[in-house]
Amino acid sequence: MANGKKILLVEGTDDEHVLKHICGNRDIPHLDEVENCCNVEKLIENLGVRLPLLIQEDDAIGVVIDADTDISARWQSIRDRITDIGYQNVPDQPDPDGTILDPPSETYLPRLGVWIMPNNQTNGILEDFLHFLVPQPNILFDHARNSVAAIPEGERRFKQLYEPKAVIHTWLAWQEYPGRPFGTAITANFLDPNVREVDVLAAWLKRLFFPRSQSS
Repeated sequence: MANGKKILLVEGTDDEHVLKHICGNRDIPHLDEVENCCNVEKLIENLGVRLPLLIQEDDAIGVVIDADTDISARWQSIRDRITDIGYQNVPDQPDPDGTILDPPSETYLPRLGVWIMPNNQTNGILEDFLHFLVPQPNILFDHARNSVAAIPEGERRFKQLYEPKAVIHTWLAWQEYPGRPFGTAITANFLDPNVREVDVLAAWLKRLFFPRSQSS
């Protein structure tokens, strides 16, 4: 897939930098664009706009999106969108290894991939995925998690969905260089990209964007 466009749509800045650093760490060749769509709604909207414009034979587009509190509802919203556009045989559930759909015959639609954070199987967000990258055992991370859990209910300023975000930011604030962004935390080895969960994500990216190199 050397000549087609390779575009990855993500929800936000953190997703963008995490994916770029994982691609660099895993020697995934250059993608033409990693587009920060700013939120879920704009990502799904942009997907509907982008798909019909990618008409070369080897074009491919990937989507990385959070499950949030209901992975089934998130998948259904994506499934409905791409079915309306023309994709066929879309599975009822996302593939645990990352969903990849070949373009329907007699169409100019691109190859399409969908990854639902954290692991295509459970509710959650990007930060739930990043918890997999925290080296274990890790007393400091356990302390960060316990500290966040101990915040009195009346003092909590974040909703339950964002507790993993609060935990990992707290833990990163206690590192040798406090407060590193997620991407540079991977480069600094505070977060370990050499874990099985990253293996699965990296394999999905390679199958989606570079299938010929995977089959050779």
